[in-house]
Amino acid sequence: MTDSEQAAAGTAEGQGPVEIDEEMARHIENKRDELLEKFEIPDEFPPEVMAEAEERSQNIDQQIEDELDEREDLRELTTWTTDPIDAQDFDDAISIEERDDEYVLWVHIADVTHYVNPETAMWENALTRGNTVYLPGYTIHMLPPVLAETVCSLVPHEDRLAHTVEMHLNKEHLSYETIDIYKSVIRSDARLTYSDCENILDDPDAAGEFLEDPTVDLAEKNNLVWEVADRMHEQRKEDGSLVLNPRRDRAHTIIEECMLKANKAVTHELMWDRGVEAMYRVHPQPTPDEWSEALREIQELEGVSIPGDKWDEPRKAVNATLEEAPRRQLDKIQWAVMKVMPRAKYMSDPFGGHHALNFEIYGHFTSPIRRLSDLINHWIVYTNEIFDELPSMCDHASDRQKAAETCEREYRKFLEEVGLSPDAVNNRGIEVIEE
Repeated sequence: MTDSEQAAAGTAEGQGPVEIDEEMARHIENKRDELLEKFEIPDEFPPEVMAEAEERSQNIDQQIEDELDEREDLRELTTWTTDPIDAQDFDDAISIEERDDEYVLWVHIADVTHYVNPETAMWENALTRGNTVYLPGYTIHMLPPVLAETVCSLVPHEDRLAHTVEMHLNKEHLSYETIDIYKSVIRSDARLTYSDCENILDDPDAAGEFLEDPTVDLAEKNNLVWEVADRMHEQRKEDGSLVLNPRRDRAHTIIEECMLKANKAVTHELMWDRGVEAMYRVHPQPTPDEWSEALREIQELEGVSIPGDKWDEPRKAVNATLEEAPRRQLDKIQWAVMKVMPRAKYMSDPFGGHHALNFEIYGHFTSPIRRLSDLINHWIVYTNEIFDELPSMCDHASDRQKAAETCEREYRKFLEEVGLSPDAVNNRGIEVIEE
């Protein structure tokens, strides 16, 4: 998210929807339909998929009650979600504790595979879709919304089934002491937006309005996770991870670092402990000449200077430059880097690593409601079942992600051409005014 997008998101809560007339509404709908057809993105779910989703969404409380004996009961653990204001599903929540010699960080992810497994039509449909597509003001879900936005969503003050990654972190250098991945039952104490999170960091008393139980230590935990996430962020930069948005607010940093830590933990379990194929995220590196081209372009920008001692380490050079560069040049620096970066892709063999993150191996686990890779990895972690067609599934997921991103880019460009702000539409929605 760029600085301008963050600014738009931050002010969205106090504004009403974007108003358009009926003719513009028809124009937008026609363009959207045209793009969905062009990129082969299905907007409707087959009847058998919808029927399955409706059935699995019944008697939620009883389903959870039936699972309690087989799962870790974490409902007493202080737990909360932090998402954009316009989030439609909450697929990850966090908990944290500080102990004498360690931090314990829990990342709880919606247990989608309890409801969507290879025996269901929903699974087959998700394989085809590959991911949720987010257009400004319009979402095309990977899973039926009745499932994604209810039983699988970690809404506050309700019991939910989760897949938990429990990480015991060394206090000094935040490395993993132990990693445990298991099925659980959680109860989120609060649903925070990014601005809610910021407000609580500034004013701990603000946490009270989100809680059913005023004794829950949400403010204390939110502050603790910020302190740990900030250290993880700085450590990641020191290790050579590329950080293209150095001025991201505290709330985004918390979620980004916690999810990266959980994804990396799961990848560690899958590859180093089990040695199994999964849907790994591989990001090739630019050639030395491509990196040199990007750095030269950055160096030539007005008011921008790359530290002399960083030229031989391009990712660290970009990080250091972004931190000192004038705000007006941030987008140009980011674009110079993005132009030479190969696309990341899903592969069943992780050994190529993730260049931008500077991780030897990496994979996705924390967003199974909206990404096929995470859904597949949840199933592999739980069952150790490997799919014969996994390489082709990886290729298909990569292709579907590219289609979704290109579709979103073209739709945003169209909205700008007709005089609408894509960020305003995304954050505030649209209201059609009758003529």
